[in-house]
Amino acid sequence: MTHLFRHPIKGLGAETLLVADLNIDRPLPLDRQWAILQEGQTDTGTWQRRRTFGHVARGPKLAATRVRMTGSTLSVTHPDQPPLAFDPQTEAQHLLNWLAPLWDDEMQPPAALIQSPPMGMTDADYPSVSIMSQSSLTALAEAADQPLSMHRFRGNIWIEGTTPWTENAWTGRTLRIGTAELQVIEPIIRCRAIEANPETGLRDANLTKTLKSHWDHVYFGVNARVTKPGTIRPGDTLEVL
Repeated sequence: MTHLFRHPIKGLGAETLLVADLNIDRPLPLDRQWAILQEGQTDTGTWQRRRTFGHVARGPKLAATRVRMTGSTLSVTHPDQPPLAFDPQTEAQHLLNWLAPLWDDEMQPPAALIQSPPMGMTDADYPSVSIMSQSSLTALAEAADQPLSMHRFRGNIWIEGTTPWTENAWTGRTLRIGTAELQVIEPIIRCRAIEANPETGLRDANLTKTLKSHWDHVYFGVNARVTKPGTIRPGDTLEVL
C-alpha cells in the first residue's frame, strides 16, 4: 500500500492520510462525510445517487479543489480561489458562496451542505472503500500518452507491486491490509469524471475511450467492503486470501 486518501466532501478534492481505522460495513472514516445538495434536490437522510449532489463528471473545476480537516474545521483550496476555512455545522453557506465561481452550468446551483448517513455517500449504494493500482495507472498513462495523477481517480487506497488490471479479477476475494480485511465487490465503472485534470480543473483526456480501445473495458479500481475491522497505513502489505 502506497497512499491513503479520503474526500471529506463528496465531489471535492482529497486529503492525504497516514493511518486509518476501518470498521465493518463502513466507508473510510470521514470519507464523503458531507455532500453538496443541488438546488431542487432533497436530503432524505439516506444514501442517494451522485446526480443529487455536486460532482466532477458535470463540474470538472471541482477536481482541482483540495480539502483538509483539522478538528471541526474544513479547509478548502483551489488554484482560482482564495483559501477558505469553515465549520461545516455552522458556516456551510461560506462554502456554497466559495464554490459558486467553480460550479458548472451542467448542474443546478449548490443549495446545501448535508451530512452523509453512517453507510457513507460514495457512488456505490453500499459502504465502500476503493482500491486502486499504481501499475494500472502507469499502463493507462502510457496508453493515453500523458502523465496522470492519482487524484484524477478519487480513490482511497493505492497499491503497487501487481501487474496492470490484476485487481479486476479480485471480485469476491478477501484482501488483508494491515490488520483489516475487505471483500472486493466489483470493479469501478468509469465516467467523465476522470477526464478532469486535478491540477487545473479542465477536461484534458478521454480516458474511458482509451480504456475501451486498449483493454475493452472502462474499469479503473475496485470497490471493497470492510469485513474485519483493523488499522491500515501506507507501507502495509496487501494479501489476497
